[in-house]
Amino acid sequence: MTSHAIHHPPTLSRRMTDVGQAPEQVTALVIDDDAMMRLLVRETLEGVGMTVAEAADGMSGIAELDRARPDIILLDVMMPDVDGFATCRLLREHAQGRHTPIVMITGLDDDESIQRAYEAGATDFVVKPINWPILAYRIRYVLRASTALEDLAKSESSLANAQRIAKLGSWKWNVRLGTWWLSPEGARMLGVDRSSPPAGDPLFGRIHADDRDRVRRSVDAALEGGSALHVEYRVTLGDAGECALEVQAEVNRDAGGRAITVTGTVQDVTERAHAAERISHLAYHDSLTGLPNRLRLKEYLGDALTRAARQERIVAILFLDLDNFKRINDTLGHNVGDELLKEVATRLTASVRLEDRVVRDTDSPSPANIARMGGDEFILILTELQQPQDAAKVARRILDALSQRFFLQAREVFVSASVGIALFPQDGRDQDALLMNADTAMYKAKEQGRNTYQFYARAMNATAFERLSLENDLRRALERDEFLLYYQPKIDTASGEIVGSEALLRWRHPELGTVPPGVFIPLAEESGLIVPIGNWVLDTACRQNRAWQDLGHPLLYVAVNMSGSNFRQKNLLNLVGLALRESGLAAQHLEIEVTESLLMRDLEETVELLKRLKALGVRLAIDDFGTGYSSLSYLKRFSIDTLKIDRSFVNDITTNADDRAITSAVIALARSLSLSVVAEGVETLAQSELLQALGCSVMQGCFYAKPMPAKEFEGLLRCGLPTGTPKAVRDRIAIPTINSSPAHSRLTANA
Repeated sequence: MTSHAIHHPPTLSRRMTDVGQAPEQVTALVIDDDAMMRLLVRETLEGVGMTVAEAADGMSGIAELDRARPDIILLDVMMPDVDGFATCRLLREHAQGRHTPIVMITGLDDDESIQRAYEAGATDFVVKPINWPILAYRIRYVLRASTALEDLAKSESSLANAQRIAKLGSWKWNVRLGTWWLSPEGARMLGVDRSSPPAGDPLFGRIHADDRDRVRRSVDAALEGGSALHVEYRVTLGDAGECALEVQAEVNRDAGGRAITVTGTVQDVTERAHAAERISHLAYHDSLTGLPNRLRLKEYLGDALTRAARQERIVAILFLDLDNFKRINDTLGHNVGDELLKEVATRLTASVRLEDRVVRDTDSPSPANIARMGGDEFILILTELQQPQDAAKVARRILDALSQRFFLQAREVFVSASVGIALFPQDGRDQDALLMNADTAMYKAKEQGRNTYQFYARAMNATAFERLSLENDLRRALERDEFLLYYQPKIDTASGEIVGSEALLRWRHPELGTVPPGVFIPLAEESGLIVPIGNWVLDTACRQNRAWQDLGHPLLYVAVNMSGSNFRQKNLLNLVGLALRESGLAAQHLEIEVTESLLMRDLEETVELLKRLKALGVRLAIDDFGTGYSSLSYLKRFSIDTLKIDRSFVNDITTNADDRAITSAVIALARSLSLSVVAEGVETLAQSELLQALGCSVMQGCFYAKPMPAKEFEGLLRCGLPTGTPKAVRDRIAIPTINSSPAHSRLTANA
């Protein structure tokens, strides 16, 4: 080969540094069978600071590839055995040479040779004779181009990876030609093979039927005059099911404003759509039963009333409340109560025919016209009714369904319901009025004996308003000092002594006078006011009993009837202890009465709580014994002092053999467990004598003394039974006197 003088460009080394590739970092591999050519190339490249490795033939060059790890390869075309074209192909098959730039040195300048060089994988070529001063520059630009291509490839790879992670693809639609281009991720999410142009419309051709019209309108609007498109919809993917897509795009137009191309992105938002559906379901549905909640109900009801007004149709609102659900909850526990509510929801759903439904909610497993308002209250919306009596038929069907027994956690449970019915438009023309009137009718159904339904009548509003006003007054009664306690004595007829009293709450309304407990106690329980009121009763009864003792009256115990809400307070022990400390009353002079059904709720927790109360020293009694669901095995574990025979058994004890047998059994049970027994509601001499004959001597009832204010009870302690007490009673009962009566001596000894 012909040699040439070598002229080194003086600024080449600096310029190589300018392009971001330090000279000492660049290694070139020269593959040429001509030793002189390899020497000339070496001197040229080392003159600009590059490192040079050599190989005398193609196979040696391939072997040198792994050792030298060159940044660029200079390859002669004309070599024996394996020529440059074959060597280039072999280099490209090698992992190290796959992306390394290859410059082929050739004396052939025909088009065919150049084409063969590029087909073999050459990056560039240099034609002999070589212009040596230009060679280093040529290599510099090849390296720069290679670096740029490598960076671009990395950028494209990073972009593709980011799009894969984000499930984001890009696309282009030539509107005039009807052709499409999709990025790899876009093709993947749409199930399109990128090896051939997409057939048809891959983006808008498989829209879910429910979304098709909406999307078409959006696309047409963008093509006709808009500059952007943003739409979310579902597409069907055959066996792969369906997915949700979010599409954003820009429309490119010609000078006349006609759409030429649309370029945009497509993102798979299926997970986001599912999350939004779950959030929406949680916001609009009851988590326990899966039924729509109050918020969703109002949307449905608003739609139903709008349609009914337009079509002059009837809409019925059924307000359903379970009867005695609280007793089931208190007795069997919240788990059973929750299971019952779910079963009730199932039966309600099955009881409402398709033609009763306000809408068909395909997104919800439950019909949209049934909702749980909270607690044990449910609402049903009935449309398509021909006459008001159709609503009564549905109500009757529901009551019949709920009257069938439930099997819950291996228990047989029976429940009933009360239903109030309000009709649109006669009972109200807006949601609030209809719901309120249906609620009022439901309370009327409860007053009628429960397990029935009642249509709303305008006269009910007066009762409902009175109830609301009374509740508002009740909220202020405690701070206005309108409550007081009455006390009813407990008499030991065998000894003729007053052994205790029960504190009974009364409300002196400033306008209505004395409000009966049966009226305001349920209101207090429903509103939650029973807790502060009950705590006031506990404090006041303790202070009053201590005050009587300070006046020198006998050391009697005072009984306080505790509601479920008060008994389940987390700080009950602290409240009882505080009441005793602040009043100065000894613990044995306080008795806490709890109903039988309340004790059976959360049995293990109840047993522990009773033990702790007993450890304080207070007396414990079961009120209304025999009316609940007590188990004798648990009764033995309860730290109880007294059983109280319910007045419902005492009332007919002289005429009803069953009541007499139950009463006798309770007395015998108390005796066997070494418990005291008290009969309440004793109204006649015959009842008193029969109870004594059965073995019960401690009695409480109007036959002996009615409940009375504290001052009057104090007079009873001081002077004897009130005027008007039957002589037979006065003769039997001896009121103890201070420091001289047997009762005082016995109580003092036990204090």
